Amino acid sequence: MGTLAVELHPQAHNVRCTDVALVVELVDGRTITVPLVWFPRLSSASEEQLKNWELLGDGEGIHWPDIDEDLSVTGLLAGAH
Repeated sequence: MGTLAVELHPQAHNVRCTDVALVVELVDGRTITVPLVWFPRLSSASEEQLKNWELLGDGEGIHWPDIDEDLSVTGLLAGAH
């Protein structure tokens, strides 16, 4: 009996921050929500800086150029902070 290998390649397509959370929407329909306080640069950034994000690669990562912060989607799914 064979098994089907499933390759996980989570990709973000939208990012937003609330007063207390980072919310990342994935292309497969999932949404990741993590506490903003996990990331000191993000939690101390202005609303304008938080809105200025860009996707890295095909959405594997998120970059905030104004505060030089990079996060991986895989890391967020794993609960890394």
